[in-house]
Parts: sequence; structure tokens; C-alpha cells
Amino acid sequence: MRRATLSVQIVTLLIAAGIITQLAVFWPGIMTWDAIRQYGQAVSGHYDDWHPPAMNWLWHLLRRIAAGPAPMLVVQATLYWAGTGMLALATLRRRMRGPVVAILVLAVSPIALVLIGTILKDSLFAGALLFAAGLVAVASPTAHWPRICAAMLLIAAASLRFNAVPACLPLLVALAPAAWRRSLPRLAATATLAIVPLVLALPLANAALRADRSGVELSLVIYDLGGIGRFANADVFPPTGVADPVAVNSACYSPISWDSYAWWADEPCAIGFATLRAPLSAKHAAYRWWIAAIVDHPGAYVAHRLAHFDRNTRAFVQDADLPGLSLESDPNRWGYAVTPGALRDGIATLAIASLATPLGWPACWIALAFGLVVLRPSLGGGEGGAGTGGAGNIAPTLAWSALLYALSYLPLSVASEVRYHLWTITATGVAAALLLGQPATWAVPRWRQMLAIGPFAAILLGSIAARVMG
Repeated sequence: MRRATLSVQIVTLLIAAGIITQLAVFWPGIMTWDAIRQYGQAVSGHYDDWHPPAMNWLWHLLRRIAAGPAPMLVVQATLYWAGTGMLALATLRRRMRGPVVAILVLAVSPIALVLIGTILKDSLFAGALLFAAGLVAVASPTAHWPRICAAMLLIAAASLRFNAVPACLPLLVALAPAAWRRSLPRLAATATLAIVPLVLALPLANAALRADRSGVELSLVIYDLGGIGRFANADVFPPTGVADPVAVNSACYSPISWDSYAWWADEPCAIGFATLRAPLSAKHAAYRWWIAAIVDHPGAYVAHRLAHFDRNTRAFVQDADLPGLSLESDPNRWGYAVTPGALRDGIATLAIASLATPLGWPACWIALAFGLVVLRPSLGGGEGGAGTGGAGNIAPTLAWSALLYALSYLPLSVASEVRYHLWTITATGVAAALLLGQPATWAVPRWRQMLAIGPFAAILLGSIAARVMG
């Protein structure tokens, strides 16, 4: 008992040290252009829906404590490290010391440290989900308040990203009573009920905050039309009066991101958001053009989506061709900037180096999450196995959440930055730490073992080969 108590104290101290170090190294928080725009709305109290109004509203409230990015940094860091701590303590409670060490080591990934130190909806989203997962892990079957808090946090997190539902749904389902998940029909019914508040969270939050329509949904439509036109060598845009639109679009299109079509590009495309917003904003016009282009050129749409997903997940590419991490605050009228320091510079250097390894290639983490789901797919109500708490199956839940969220970027993404995959990397890492060392994980037929290992090995070796041969 004394040894167990000592271990709990050590883990608690390490988590406290993690939070303090995170705050000290990245104070008051890295502010990118996105964060600068969001903070401007937090100051004014007037929101649009280009970035999540719910986050901007939270930031508005946090300004009552202190101005600037520091309060949001505290929220992100606390959610991330407290979630990690609860998962580690729940794992320690099951006397799984190896996975505890692995969870703590994964928490200090340089990429994760930089992203949690950067004010981003993706970082806030990952922190909220990790905290909710920690509550799921520590909750006993008879403890209701951790489950209620986790459910509320997941619904709030669903207001932060348009593709949040796939990530939040497995965790919300895991909060349901075990009897609700004991059979496939019950699991399906529970998931159907759980998806309703998640789907409604974003539009209701935007409506409650009276957020102005920014046309953000047009970014996906415009990017897909550009990609379809590029791969089909055809003009699929509404009329814009631009001479030779096929050639213009071909010069503008990039499988990396839609940025050349946006107004903030250094040289905006002649066919882009500024010229297309009016014709696409007519009633249902955007989706009519989008669906018609996909129906007419399905092969081009698939080619465009696969090319972008390859870049988005940093699979068979050259790392130097892709966006890196934001390591300094962008210029802003308030003068907020991170505090210089040798430790921060060292973490930044390691983070940049990590992006050129499988640790920074989301494709490898996605393949690993797929393998974990193949080995331990159950989201049922069992209390045994390699789970870490009252829910008894947090590891498969995390693997499903990571995988479904990552795959949502296949049809929905418009940019390629590793920050979009922070939750996938974090959740997959924790799930792997909990599952891979357990004999029960591998007590499956040989074909399932091969199905789990094969895609991961193929993606890993293919990604390495693409970089070596490129």
C-alpha cells in the first residue's frame, strides 16, 4: 500500500511539473494569425463563424481574468496535462506500470508540447477530449458526476470543429451504462442517441452567440471544385469572366491546401473566394455546383481527395514541401510574444526534427490506430481486458476516436498541417501504450494480427521510401 501511494505521488508530481513547465516555457502562448483573428473577436465580443465562436466567447470570458493569450494557454495546458494525469493514475490503479511510463513519455512529445503551447482550436479540442477520456477512465460504475462532466465537455468540444463528431462520439458512447453497449443493436441505438447533441452543438453555439455567416463552408466547395477541375482538365466553376479558367485554375491548385484561392494569399487566384462567394452564396448554389462536379468527374474528385489526404497526413511526400509548426507568435497589434528561452528553443528544435520522422507523420499514427481497432474493436460493456478504469475499455474507445477523426479529413480537409492530427496522435499513442503490451490484445487469429500489422508496416516503409527516393 505504501509503495502504491508513493507511485501515485510520483505521477502526480510529474503531472504538476508538466503543467508548470508547459506554462513557463511557452508563456503567454504562441499566437498564430488564426489566434490573432480570434482574439480580436474576443476583445470586441462580436463573432463570425470562420473560427469557432464558442472558443472566441470563452476567450472573451477569460479576459475578465487577464488579457491576452495567457488564460487560454492555462486552459489548454491544464486540460492536456490533467487528462494525461487521470489516464496515468487510472492505469496505475490497474498495476500497469509500463503503460504508465509510456503515457507520460508520450505526453512530452516535442510536437505535442509546441502545439499545446500554441493557441489553437485544435489544441483546445485535443485537451478537452483528453480530459474527458481521463474522466471516463477514472469513473467507477456508480460515480455519476465524472460521467456527467465528461459528457458536457464532449458536447462543448463538438462546438470547436466542424468534424468533431467522429472524435467525440466513441467517448460519449463509452459514458453510457454498460448494458446499453452489450450488443450490437444496443450499441447502434446508443450511438444514434449520442450523435444528436454532438451534431447540434456547433450550429446551436453559433446561433446562441449570433455569429455572422462568413462563408467558411465555401472553402471546401471551392477547393474541391479547383481539385476536380485540375485533375479533369475542365472548368467546373460558376462563370467568373476569367479568360481560360482551366489554365488559371491549374496554376492555382495545390494538393497541399486551398490557400491560393483565399483572400489572404500573397497572390490570390483570379478564381477564388473573392470572385466565387457571390455566385456560390445563392440559395443552395454551392452544393449544386459541388455535387454536379463530383457526379460529372468522380475519378478527378477521388484523385484530388487522395492527393490532398496524402499531404494532409504527411504520407508519401517530402517533409520540406509541407507546412511546419508555428514556433513564434505572428505580429499582432497587442505585442504578445512568447518568452525567449533555451529550453523552448530546444523543444522547438526537437519538434522540427520529429516532423521528419514517423513521430510527425499522421499517416503512421492512423495506420497504428487502425491496427489497434482490428486487434481490440469492442466498444461493448465489458469491464475487463486492457481498459483503464470504470469504463473498462478506454483504450479501444481512444483508438476508434482517433481513427474516425483522422478519416474525416479524407473528404473534408482543405489544408495540410500536423496540428489537425494532434488528437489522433495523442489518442493513438495512449491506446497503443495500454494495449500493445497486453497478452489479451494478441489473443486473436493470425489473420487479424496480420491485418493489424500489415497496413502499418506498409505505410511506415512506404513513407520512408518516398522520402529517401524523392
